[in-house]
Parts: sequence; C-alpha cells; structure tokens
Amino acid sequence: METVKLMRELIANFEQERNYLPKETGLRLIESTGENDSRGISAKCRDTKVEDLWSLTSFFGYSTQTFVLAVNLLDRFLATMKVQPKYLACVGISCLHIAAKAVEEDCNLSSTNELIRISQCKFTVSDLTRMEKIVSEKLNFQLKTITALTFLHLYHGITSAHTSDLKEALNLDILEVQLKACLCRIAFSKAKPSVLALSLLTQEIEAMQSVEMLEIAHHVQRHLKITDAELLHWKGLVAKCMSDYSSPECSKPNNKKLVWIVSRRTAQNLHTSYYSVPELPTIPEDCWDQGESEDSCEDMSSGEESLSSSLGSDAEGPYFPRNFLC
Repeated sequence: METVKLMRELIANFEQERNYLPKETGLRLIESTGENDSRGISAKCRDTKVEDLWSLTSFFGYSTQTFVLAVNLLDRFLATMKVQPKYLACVGISCLHIAAKAVEEDCNLSSTNELIRISQCKFTVSDLTRMEKIVSEKLNFQLKTITALTFLHLYHGITSAHTSDLKEALNLDILEVQLKACLCRIAFSKAKPSVLALSLLTQEIEAMQSVEMLEIAHHVQRHLKITDAELLHWKGLVAKCMSDYSSPECSKPNNKKLVWIVSRRTAQNLHTSYYSVPELPTIPEDCWDQGESEDSCEDMSSGEESLSSSLGSDAEGPYFPRNFLC
C-alpha cells in the first residue's frame, strides 16, 4: 500500500512539474550574457550566488529542501525579469528567506537582521521586504514548488520499499549533496526535476552495482515515459559535475578556511549591532592554568568577499561540518 501511495504521488508531481520550471528562453539569455555586462546577470554570477546561498543554508542549519526551493525561486525570477548584477544579492537573500519561511519551523528561522548581517550585504531590512514582495508577485505566489528533491525523495522511497537487501540501501544524504552540487550550475536549471533526480539515482545505483535496484529504476523510467536518450544526456552532465567536484583542483574545507575572517571595521560593526552579551562570572585565580596564554587568538585579516570564495565543494560533506555548526 505504501508503494502504491508513493507511485500515485509520483505521477501527480510528474504531471505538474512543468508549471514550476524556469523559462528556458530566460535561462539562455543568462548564459549568453557576458561576465562584465552590467545590464544583466551572467551564468557565472548566478552560479556564484547559488554557492553563497548553499553556504548560508548550511550556516543557519536550514534543510536541503530550503536550499533547493530557494534556487528554484531564484532561477524562475531571473528567467522572468532582467536583473542588474547590483541587485542580485538582494534577490538571492530574498529567495532564501522566502524558502525558509515556507519550509522551516518558526523557531528555526533566523531574523531578517541576522540574515543580512551574516551575508554581509549592504541593503536594508526594508529593501529585503520590498524585494520579497516583488519576487512573490512575479512568481504568482507559487512559492511551494515541485523540485528535483521532491522526486529524489519519492524515488528513494520506492526503491527502498522494493529492495530486499538492506545492505544495498541508498544513502539519501549523499544524493542530496550531489543534487546541491548540480544546482550550483545553471545548466541543470534546464533539466526536468524528474529527469535530474532519476539521473542522480541511477548513477548512484550503477556505482553500487545493484542489479535489483537498477531494475526498479528502469521500471520507474518506463512508467514516467522518460526516454533513454534524455536520461543518458543528463547522466553524462551529472557525472561530469561530480567528477569536477571531487577533483584535486576543487578546494575542500579545512580548518583555516572554517574561520570566519573579517576586517576590523566589520568586526566593530558586528560588535555594535549584535545582541548585547551578558556578563560572565569571574574565573577564580586558583583555577587559571598558568601554562596557557590569555590571548591565544590569531589576528584577523580582511576578508570581506563572497562566502563561496573561501569554501570548497561538498563532494565530501557539507560546506560547514557539523561540529562547526554547533
């Protein structure tokens, strides 16, 4: 009965996914825009902003669903409206905030002030509020959409229900990380969510060499009438993306990069504008370890740049490891 329910849900989402796709003409326009063109957003500019959203999603502990929804809103808006690069930061943060409010629990939502401060953007709360209204109106208030993550969860549920060997179970966390890596490239915004998710699924199954799960994936493909040529095309792009992310040329997170480096001016702004810090009780002198220095922190240097510029790929885990989030 669970499988039947999942299959019905799969068909219903498959029939509606086209309603939430970015306009392909708009995506092609972005791809054809030069990097130094101040009149429009280039593909590189868009990809960098998505990486920033990935970093912020990890920093605030938001779910993969929030990130994927934010990217969908961003792509649909950019493919509909011609946006100047100077407004992209505000548009991107607006999409992330809209997605977080639609997905996350109220207790997990970061404040608007905090979101702007951590993203180190120069717009105000009123700017962000106005941009959220513009984005919502231009997208006809279709803010809860069907994405590749929707299909990835359905495919995973169907595959798990039919797999007899628990040792061959697919790791959903790995699939989600791979999806996030793909979404950082505008080329995957042109893929149907159902096809992109199936491409990720079948590639992972083939790597596991599971004949049983591969047959289930083929059954789903036939059921949705996804052609072999279409699936093969996107599987090739997914494989290339995963290869790039796991290559030595793609930097990985390390301890030095996990330190948030800010300039003295930014540190002062954060100190004066952040919440007041309560006084802590004095440490008794007899408990002080004389072998340790009272000032063991390294000097902070200027680093007011894009969040993604100091972060590596997620091929081996989230941008910010779990212990850093804590």
